Amino acid sequence: MVWKELVAAHVEGVTAMEQYKQEFIGFMVESQVLKFGDFTLKSGRKSPFFMNAGAYVTGTQLRRLGEYYAKAIHDCYGLDFDVLFGPAYKGIPLTVATTMAISELYGKEIRYCSNRKEVKDHGDKGILLGSQLKDGDRVVIIEDVTTSGKSIEETFPIIKAQADVTVCGLMVSLNRMEKGLESDKSALEEIKEKYGFETGAIVTMDEVVECLYNKPFDGIVYIDDELKSRIDAYYETYGAK
Repeated sequence: MVWKELVAAHVEGVTAMEQYKQEFIGFMVESQVLKFGDFTLKSGRKSPFFMNAGAYVTGTQLRRLGEYYAKAIHDCYGLDFDVLFGPAYKGIPLTVATTMAISELYGKEIRYCSNRKEVKDHGDKGILLGSQLKDGDRVVIIEDVTTSGKSIEETFPIIKAQADVTVCGLMVSLNRMEKGLESDKSALEEIKEKYGFETGAIVTMDEVVECLYNKPFDGIVYIDDELKSRIDAYYETYGAK
């Protein structure tokens, strides 16, 4: 069963969820980006699921990924912004794919920008790749996933140091719905309160569970009763309040 068939099979049970969200969940599983099992995260947490956007490796996958991001950004923030910023390294292909998708889907030209890990001191000097940031620019940040919010602590000062810009929002592909660094609120909610811009995700982990729980995909039930119990237990400990 491919992702479109997954969507068709689940429409009756998840009619409240936008179609592109349902498609995206199937796409993550199909691309082996979203996996279930036993994983130790960078934070040290033991998690029953793991998302690795680095597994998007083909042109077709990146094209589709850009389309899902473009639709989510359009739904959350509209298109009244100038630059899409993706932190190095995974954010670089995300910005390129999504700006192309915005152009193709909506006819709007958005500039892409990313940072380098090291400042370049020759040729195209500086810390930025792609477009330079200019005073007055409206910026949307794009990332793969935000677990604790630590990455924004590094990214936000870089953006603000380049020009007098306004950050309109952050878009991630999966909201893990875990507590952040400083409270029991989600990392995305903490970011919103700390930095004053909106945050959004293509899908939440709740939506993933809703779409896959006891429903076969390609002949496999990825979230059965046992895994659902482990996910529930994980959120008892690490879930945002």
